[in-house]
Amino acid sequence: MRNSRRGEVDPFIVMDVMEAARQAEAAGRHIIHMEVGQPGTGAPREAVEKLTREMAAGPMGYTVALGLPELRARIARHYGEWYGVDLDPARVVVTSGASGAFLLSFTQLFDTGARVGLGAPCYPSYRQILKALDMVPVDMPTRLANRMQPVPEDIERHALDGLVLASPSNPAGTMLDRDGLRALVQACDARGAALISDEIYHGIGGRGVSALEVTDETHVIGSFSKYFSMTGWRVGWLIVPPEHVRGIERIAQNMFICTSHASQRLALHAMDATDELEANAAVYAANRALMLEQLPKAGFTRFAPPDGAFYVYADVSAFTDDSRAFAAEILDEAGVAVTPGLDFDPADGHRWIRFSYARSTADIEEGLLRLARFMAARGHAEAGAA
Repeated sequence: MRNSRRGEVDPFIVMDVMEAARQAEAAGRHIIHMEVGQPGTGAPREAVEKLTREMAAGPMGYTVALGLPELRARIARHYGEWYGVDLDPARVVVTSGASGAFLLSFTQLFDTGARVGLGAPCYPSYRQILKALDMVPVDMPTRLANRMQPVPEDIERHALDGLVLASPSNPAGTMLDRDGLRALVQACDARGAALISDEIYHGIGGRGVSALEVTDETHVIGSFSKYFSMTGWRVGWLIVPPEHVRGIERIAQNMFICTSHASQRLALHAMDATDELEANAAVYAANRALMLEQLPKAGFTRFAPPDGAFYVYADVSAFTDDSRAFAAEILDEAGVAVTPGLDFDPADGHRWIRFSYARSTADIEEGLLRLARFMAARGHAEAGAA
């Protein structure tokens, strides 16, 4: 049977790590999960209770393709509350997770063969979605000196048609400040390149700076998966210039019909669960502090200190030139699941590891202790670390 080359994309290695960790747990081992970027908490309790009552009251059918009007309005209000941006709700599109937003954005902005820049290391699905759409992902190596973020010179140097920014980034967790973001916006404008700003981790480690504070000529992507703790509900959003709304709507109608009605209602309620959400964020802040203190003691000293998200991306080239094998060794011997950098950077990721601190503080403390013991056995950790 015929087979399209669009499916010839790389696997998501972290999913393989998760499966190996699951098998270890099935065999009776206790595994500390520092591999996956998923909050250890569920959707806000009050929001779930409200949705439960609504679902009992009657069925939930299709919504319009752009999303529930009240949710779009609430997201627009969110930008006023967090960033001081007066946003027209008509520019907000509710999507099937941030992944759905990337599909819509890439399809609206770029034709076949378009060159879209990615600051490597980066979230791997950017690269694979672009490949599947017959576009050209352009990995632009970043440096610790630039906090693992792209620089304005990259735009012209790589002859880009577009740029995907992530602030906070995955896997490094670093943020762009307003001046850094403005400089990249100006470089894109000069080149005529489209700018897509991935802001899905805003709220974890602070609110960050939205691209909408600097320009309206951008696509901004948000998500309910991270700060709002709704990974499995698959709801995100996309903010576009007014002239792009109808095109996005037509694509969304045909690709998705609509985002899950129940998930949209839950998202609406979650946006007002501030106390619970801020309590979750405080846990991540405490975990971040532990990571910054204890990882260097365990021997992991080369990384850009993260501002947000819940990751540390560490250079492990002093210990290995095969991060995938090193991650497997850590899982097997220490009982800690971590993600090899090859997911995020095919060229240089063999010497990097991503640690996630999205779980409970008790889990992070135990994971750091195990990592320190593992490294000490190899003569790399400080005496008494963790």
